[in-house]
Amino acid sequence: MILVDADVSEEWDSRTDWPALAERSVRAAIAHSRYPQLVDGEAEVSVKFTSNEEVRALNAQWRGKDKATNVLSFPMAEETALGTPAGAMLGDVVLAHGVCAAEAAEKAVPVEHHASHLVVHGTLHLLGYDHETSEADADLMEETERQALASVGIADPYEVTEVNT
Repeated sequence: MILVDADVSEEWDSRTDWPALAERSVRAAIAHSRYPQLVDGEAEVSVKFTSNEEVRALNAQWRGKDKATNVLSFPMAEETALGTPAGAMLGDVVLAHGVCAAEAAEKAVPVEHHASHLVVHGTLHLLGYDHETSEADADLMEETERQALASVGIADPYEVTEVNT
């Protein structure tokens, strides 16, 4: 069984069950990934809902970019170990509250939906998905995100809605 450990800082609205959102999102990402067998395995993912400041510090330390970003992923499992349902710490996913909330407002979607998308996105990075090396890889990652989010009742985050004026 997948273990999802969620840590939620005070910036995140306490009326939302963020640990449950993290678990649903991680499970959906894995179920729709190249490694669906991990859903019944003993994999572990840590999801941290934190501040822009903490994400900025992590981004500066690990990526050399001194700015907050919406989500960071820190894979821990070797990709060769992902093909089996054996126990593995897949890694950490870290979300920045301010960036996530601003992006959700800009997209006119609930912050919970955007956070779920970011957890799915980050989890796919833990599983070796990449959107920066090729257009084909980016397309595969986006399609996997769409499928995972649809399975938890969240609309396509990449669908462009035209506004008539």
